[in-house]
Order: sequence, then C-alpha cells, then structure tokens
Amino acid sequence: MFGGAAFLVSVPVFFEAPLVRSLPFLSLALTGFWVWLSITLASQPKTRMWGDLLTGFTWTWLAGSLYWGWFRWEPGLHLPIEAIALPIALWGITQNWCKIGNFFYLGSLFGTVVTDIYFYIADLIPYWKQLMQVEPEAVRPIFQQALVQMNTPWGLTWVIALATVLLSVGIFSFRLRTLHWFAFSGAVLATIFVDSLFWVAALFA
Repeated sequence: MFGGAAFLVSVPVFFEAPLVRSLPFLSLALTGFWVWLSITLASQPKTRMWGDLLTGFTWTWLAGSLYWGWFRWEPGLHLPIEAIALPIALWGITQNWCKIGNFFYLGSLFGTVVTDIYFYIADLIPYWKQLMQVEPEAVRPIFQQALVQMNTPWGLTWVIALATVLLSVGIFSFRLRTLHWFAFSGAVLATIFVDSLFWVAALFA
C-alpha cells in the first residue's frame, strides 16, 4: 500500500504533466476511466483496497487536469483547485467510506501545500508564471534563475525545514501501521521525491 501510494503520486509527473499540456481534454476525460477502474476494483474482494486507493488518485488526477490544463498561469488558484475534493474526502473519513483513498488524497494534498508554501517563501512564484508561458525549449534560463534563488541561505534553510516536516509526518504516519495511514505516508514521502525531480531539472537544465 505504501509503495502503491508513492507510485501514484509520481505518475502525474511522468504521464499526466506532459499529457495535460498538449491534450488537456484527453487528460480530463481520463478521469472517467479512473472512476470506472476504481469502482471495478473496489467491487471485488481481492482488489477492494486497490480500488479504494485508486479513488483517491482519481481526485488528484481530476484536480491536476483542471489546474494544469487551464489555470496553470495562476499560482494562486493551485491549492483551491487541488483541494476540490477535500469536502468529499473529509466526509468519507467521518463515514468510514473509502478510507484508504481519502487518506491518500489528504497525504497528496498535504505534500502539495508544503511545496506551495516553499514557492511563496522562497519567492519562486514569478518563475512559476514564466515557466507556464514559454515553450519547453525556452525553460533553461528560467530554471537557472530559479536555482540561484533556491541556493540562497534563505532558500536552503526553508528547503531543509519543509523537507523535515514532510519526512517527520511521513515517518510518523507510517509507524501507525494501518493501510490508510500507509497510503497517507506514501503520498507524503513521495512528495520529497517529486520535488527533488524539479530541483534536478533546474540543476541540469
């Protein structure tokens, strides 16, 4: 469950991100496929927990398709759109419905919140806006400028502080040793991996 959750957090980076940039309607339409697959898996006793997990992934896919497809130029809308399913997830937890998927979604959202906090604290939002307005072949100078901003004492201090928060929350939830907390932990800790990819992309751009 931990590995499955971590994998599903990583999927959007390698698959959804390039798809939504070129074919946003197709990416959005794929939400329907994930809904069908999650219901199908959840209807079978042997695969129920994976269908449950995939339900949470469906929420993150929907939010990612909406934001990165049509609103990626507006950083201020990122968290509100990513939190589109938050009321459903919280309701589901109170009703003991789809607990694994809801905790996965909350873990993914928590990681997103921490990452966005860093972008604001390190003053990287201007680079975010620039990256969303240029073609892929023109991103190198923007990445390099952002890297300079990140490599200041202020930027590095907050990298360490927020990575520590993610690591601490991820390890603590993992130690609770239940499937829904494993899903939460996998989503949180995978955020560190995903964020590291952006740092590597800036470093080698």
